Amino acid sequence: MGILIAFLILSLWAAHLAYLLVFVEVSFAPIMLIHIAIQTYLYTGLFITAHDAMHGLVSSNRTVNSIIGQSATWLFAALSYSRLYEKHHLHHRFPGEEADPDYSTGSQNFWRWWFSFLKNYVSWWQIIILAIIFNVLQIWINQLNLIVFWVLPSILATFQLFYFGTYRPHKLPHTESMMPHNARSQNGSHGWAMLSCYFFGYHYEHHESPHTPWWKLYRIKNLNR
Repeated sequence: MGILIAFLILSLWAAHLAYLLVFVEVSFAPIMLIHIAIQTYLYTGLFITAHDAMHGLVSSNRTVNSIIGQSATWLFAALSYSRLYEKHHLHHRFPGEEADPDYSTGSQNFWRWWFSFLKNYVSWWQIIILAIIFNVLQIWINQLNLIVFWVLPSILATFQLFYFGTYRPHKLPHTESMMPHNARSQNGSHGWAMLSCYFFGYHYEHHESPHTPWWKLYRIKNLNR
């Protein structure tokens, strides 16, 4: 099931992006916002897929699991899977503490924290690779389409992932109910949790049961309720 869901997300991401780049003309029509929102959501799905691969949840075969994880991080923004893997497991060992690479022990300001969060994962090599890909693609594809449908949704997805997966769950104050993971879980319906960030807002549940795939986290949430 993990492979099936991963394949579905990667396929939808690729199909929708190809359609937008080739057949859709950028305009101020309301449908543009819908297309951008869908592609942003699918970009977020790429990262969630890679995240599950880091926990060995996409496939029981370690090689297949790693290939899918690496593919998802590359498609997202040429990210280093090994770097993400190392830092994410540090995050699970020291959630909301000084040794947590995703946590801001300084300012809790959203924008400063987001920027420091991003700096942990973005490298100059990554930027150079993306710039080369962009310049090669614009030989055949309209530059504005690349910016609006390829670049912009990936940036917007970082906000979605950061807000629901890091900022809201781990920001201060850390209360007794958040222990021992310094993590809180979002309220509301399962439908909203899925729409907002693939159940990733059920963050206490994820830390409590890191070997539960994202699409089963609602079950852990039900047990906690």
